Amino acid sequence: MGATDEARQRLQQMREKAQQLTEAAEKTTDPKERQRLQEKARKLKSQTEQESSMGGGDIFPSQ
Repeated sequence: MGATDEARQRLQQMREKAQQLTEAAEKTTDPKERQRLQEKARKLKSQTEQESSMGGGDIFPSQ
């Protein structure tokens, strides 16, 4: 497996984890826990977008 495939696989895993965190936030009844999970998911999604755009040759990651 090449470096590109590994990076793509890692990004996919990060997206899946962010989705899991979002779903967990929707299910929890504790407002503080919901906020914590939503923030963690948001940061992970942002990081995924940055790494994805950097891998695509875009030197200006979208935010």
